[in-house]
Order: sequence, then structure tokens, then C-alpha cells
Amino acid sequence: MTDLDPFGHVNNGVYFSYYDIGRFHYLTLIKEDIRWDVLEMVIVRTEIDYRESIHYEDDISVETRMLEMGNKSFKMMQRIVDNNTGNVKSTCIAVLCGYDRQNNTSKEISQDFKERVEAFEQ
Repeated sequence: MTDLDPFGHVNNGVYFSYYDIGRFHYLTLIKEDIRWDVLEMVIVRTEIDYRESIHYEDDISVETRMLEMGNKSFKMMQRIVDNNTGNVKSTCIAVLCGYDRQNNTSKEISQDFKERVEAFEQ
């Protein structure tokens, strides 16, 4: 698989990478000392809507915000925006849950994480 399809559009699978980078950036902003090797959350669902094609030369940004926070999971809303036109190229809903690596089970989201998200989103 390549990053571009035969029409010069960014391949739809690449959108997942863009959204991953956006989520990682968001998490780094709310917790500067985040340790990726012990991160206690996993993605359990993603839903992407493709609104406009992205081309190689497009100047884009990924915007990320928290939609809902539960006890064991949270939902994030993301969108890819063309920096020159303001057009929304794509939207994504991602659900992540707390993850216990040792027992391979879900777990509650820490209160510290919830408080950092709340402070960041205000």
C-alpha cells in the first residue's frame, strides 16, 4: 500500500495515521511526562467520515478534542482541516478505554487523567 492512490489522493488508510498523530499530540499536551511504554489505554473503536479528498500538496491540520469521559472509556472527536481553505476534509470519532496490561482487561480511567483533560478543555 502506498500513501497515494492512482488519482493522487491520500490513501484512506493513511487517515488513521493522521488521527493517531493527532491523539498522541493531544495526550502529550495534557500530560507532558507521559510514558508511552506504560500507557494504560487502548483504542477500541474508530469511525471516519471522508468529506473531501486530501492531496499530497495540501496543508492540513488535525484538530482533537474530548467529547465524553466515562469511568472506563472516553470518546474523542477529531477532524482534518485544510489550513488554506478551512474546509473539513474528514472527521473521526475514536473511543479509547483504560487498559490493565498485566491482566489484559479494561480498567477505570485515572482521576488524574480526567482532571488534566478537564483543565485542558476549558
